[in-house]
Amino acid sequence: MMGHWIIAPVVLPAVMGAFTLLVLRNTLPVARVFSTAATALLLAIALRLLWGATHEGPEVYFLGNWPAPFGIVLVLDRLSALMVALTAFLALVVQLYAIGTGWDTRGRHFHALWQFQLMGVCGAFLTGDAFNLFVFFEVLLIASYGLMIHGGGKDRLKAGVQYVAYNLVGSTLFLFGLATIYSVTGTLNMADLAAKLPGLPEGDAALIRLAGVMLLMVFAIKGALVPLHVWLPATYAQAPGPVSALFAVMTKVGAYAVIRIYTLVFPTDLPATGTLYADLLLPAALVTMAVGAVGVMGARKVQGLVAFTAVTSMGTLFAAVAQFTPGATAAALYYALHSTLAAAALFLIADLVMARRIDGTLTEARPAIAQQGLIAGLFMAGAIAAAGMPPLSGFLGKLMILDATRGLAQPLIWATILGSSFVVIIGLSRAGSLLFWKSHAAQATPVPHPAQPLAFVATGALVAGLVGLTLAAGPVSTWLAETAAELHDPAAYIAANKLGGEH
Repeated sequence: MMGHWIIAPVVLPAVMGAFTLLVLRNTLPVARVFSTAATALLLAIALRLLWGATHEGPEVYFLGNWPAPFGIVLVLDRLSALMVALTAFLALVVQLYAIGTGWDTRGRHFHALWQFQLMGVCGAFLTGDAFNLFVFFEVLLIASYGLMIHGGGKDRLKAGVQYVAYNLVGSTLFLFGLATIYSVTGTLNMADLAAKLPGLPEGDAALIRLAGVMLLMVFAIKGALVPLHVWLPATYAQAPGPVSALFAVMTKVGAYAVIRIYTLVFPTDLPATGTLYADLLLPAALVTMAVGAVGVMGARKVQGLVAFTAVTSMGTLFAAVAQFTPGATAAALYYALHSTLAAAALFLIADLVMARRIDGTLTEARPAIAQQGLIAGLFMAGAIAAAGMPPLSGFLGKLMILDATRGLAQPLIWATILGSSFVVIIGLSRAGSLLFWKSHAAQATPVPHPAQPLAFVATGALVAGLVGLTLAAGPVSTWLAETAAELHDPAAYIAANKLGGEH
């Protein structure tokens, strides 16, 4: 039994964030040590929780010992534990990169905001209550806005305002959807909703369908689905490189929420809703893939190129999620792991390039950059992974998704995935040529730049993660298949919540 350890991924970064803000804000070296140690401890706890969820099944933590559905609950199952572990690993690696490049010196509160961001992300993954999912979304919004404008600048501030505006619209829709659900059912505990909605009177079905659509729009904003994606390219392109890399897992919060709520609360066999949400989600995912691929081809700067690559990957992910079958969900989870690591690696590589060039333009050749060979090798590995080319995990992830898609829409899904992948390959190849091949041919002496070994180690760790995910594809996919089966048969999840009512 995990006991109080379940709340540790929320409490640890919250306490460390407050401590850093109040005590260590003027002593950066000490703040670095404490914050990095806290993130490393978070990773260790997350791995222990992952082991526990795998071997012991779902477990619920009742805050204040109030039973569900009256009290606030955190639920540890295989999916939530996996996403917390992914978040902790990514956060530790990217935090080391920020220290190695000096990004954390450009503002006084970087490490405090970093910890509060981890609190919001981990809380969103662990909560078993829909209202507290909204609360953690707001924690995410506040902390991510502070990180997004870290370092200042007119363009960054403008993109930050746009980012906040879109997410405030999402927050408003979220509240409307939750209020509608509560007015009909009298609860917002997800397991309780899963038990109550099948017996809902027919007169309330329309309200529940409307609430589900509103929530789907909220998660589409978080997950950057067309036409609600327009905040992502500007935000990710203007944010500091380490922040954009951490944001790679933040879009997965939207995908996680769709998987969690629409397999648990609104499954496709629910009479009141049926396949409504799958029918809405799939076309949006396919269009997102196409729009992202076009954006990759039209990108004029390296940061924008990576941002549109992330948009394409979210479309691919949601195309699998929209099938709402165990096989497709397992494929989606594998691709979520891959795309998070691949996008983060590319954002860090783009930051390495930007730090060594006058600007990040892709329209003409520039002089060679310092450490060009090493950065070019990392870019090639990241591009292969992001585009879905063999032999890395992106190829395996897309192959799993293609294999898992069935039904009338199969030819359209296959054509969109393969077509967008081809376009992304062309766009990334063009960018690599302009960044490294043509600049090398210019025979210019690169401007000296600090070696920054810690930054390269951190970036290499993400690429190593992609290689590890490829080599361990067999056992990982088997574990994810078991996780998907648990999601589509949530009896154990609901039973764990009901145990609280017997306290």
